[in-house]
Formats: sequence, structure tokens, C-alpha cells
Amino acid sequence: MDDTPDNLNMPNSTVAAGTPPAPMNVFARFIGIITAPKATFQNVVAHPRILVMLLLTTTIVAVGAALPMTTEAGKQAALDQQVSRLEAFGMTVGDEQYENMRKGMRIAPYTTAISVAVVSPIVLAILAGILFAVFNAAMGGEASYKQVYAVVTHAGVISALGQLFVGPFNFLRGSTSNPTTFGALLPMFDDESFIGRLLGMVDFFIIWWLVVLAIGLAVLYRRRTQPIAITLFGIYVLIAVCVAAFMSRS
Repeated sequence: MDDTPDNLNMPNSTVAAGTPPAPMNVFARFIGIITAPKATFQNVVAHPRILVMLLLTTTIVAVGAALPMTTEAGKQAALDQQVSRLEAFGMTVGDEQYENMRKGMRIAPYTTAISVAVVSPIVLAILAGILFAVFNAAMGGEASYKQVYAVVTHAGVISALGQLFVGPFNFLRGSTSNPTTFGALLPMFDDESFIGRLLGMVDFFIIWWLVVLAIGLAVLYRRRTQPIAITLFGIYVLIAVCVAAFMSRS
């Protein structure tokens, strides 16, 4: 005999009783995504509030990204990284161009923070649109775009948590490299090789973010988490392999 209440069989239902759960405040949701993502996403789906969480996570990520470049060592590391990327694409950085880039690093903390603040909500909106199209149009889901955007935004708590660690850590050591990649944990591989570049793209916090995003989508669309997570990981690995192959050949 199935003792599951009827309302749990309805699309996007998140409660066992006839009334939805009380909405959680933004700080409870922030902590909940880290400690109890499934239960927190059930509340997010019932109350898809976006703005305050988006402002909170975007601010953390923007400050964390800009913080290392408030030091001279961090600015120099960022400049060296920019030059390396240009040279990886076959471009030659002359003395005059290098000097202009060096002067531009004086305002790098501000431009970095502003660019993150502007680009992050747009990227999240595009990602939510893609997921909405896939799950609703292609797979017959019934969630609203606002609910999908809320899930994607709250999964961003993991990205913010990563910057809470990476930003101060890079500030103290005067660096802009990512210390949470597999490449940082396995430094015996050449950074310019395919394996080195591939390991440098596999980030612990991105993996965690994908797991949390899969949980949120599973709650929203009442599906199993494992197939969604495997699909997201597969796409992530494919992108990482393609980029690593291209960069190592360049």
C-alpha cells in the first residue's frame, strides 16, 4: 500500500501537507545549500526567490576575484597570466603593449569586480534558459523559468563558497592561479601538456557545484539525481578535454 500523500505526486510539489513550507531567509538558504541541499531546494522551489541570493553570491564572487589584485604581487601575477594566455593563442606581446597592460593593472581590482558583477547574472540567466529548454521542451517538464533560475542561482552558493576560500588565499600568497584544481594538487605534470592543462581545468568546487545543481534540478523536476549528475559531469569533462587539447596544441 502506498502511503505517499497525493500532493507529493503533483509536479513540483515539495511538501507532505496541503500547505507549502514557510520561506527560509537568505542566510538559512545559503547555509542550507551547503549542509542540506535537497531540503533547501525543496523550499527554493516552493518559494523561488532570486534577487537577494543573486546579489549575495555575486558580491562574494566579485570581491573574491578582485581581492588578490589589490596587492602588487597579485597584479603582476594577473599580468603574467594575461600575457601567457595571449602567447598561447600565438600572439606576440611587444614592449609597448606590455607596458600598456601593466598600467591597466592599476584599476584591475575595480574592472574585475565590475565585470564579474555584470557578467555573472547574465551567465546564470543563459544557463537557466538552456536547462529550462532541455527539461521543459525536450523532456516534458512543467517548471517555470523563474524556478529554474532560482535553482541555478542557489547552486551558485558553492561558487561563492569557493571564492571565500580562493580569494583570501590568493591575496595572502600574491597569486591569481586557482589552488583548488587537480593540477594544483598534482604539480608533477607539465602545465603546458595536455594532462597538465586538463587537470588544471578540473576544479573541486566546480564538481561540488555540479552535484548541487543536479540535486536542485532533481528536486524541481522530480527526477533521480544520479542521471542528471552524470549528464552534467559528462558535458563538463567533454568541454575540459576539448579546451585542454586546443590549448596544449597552441
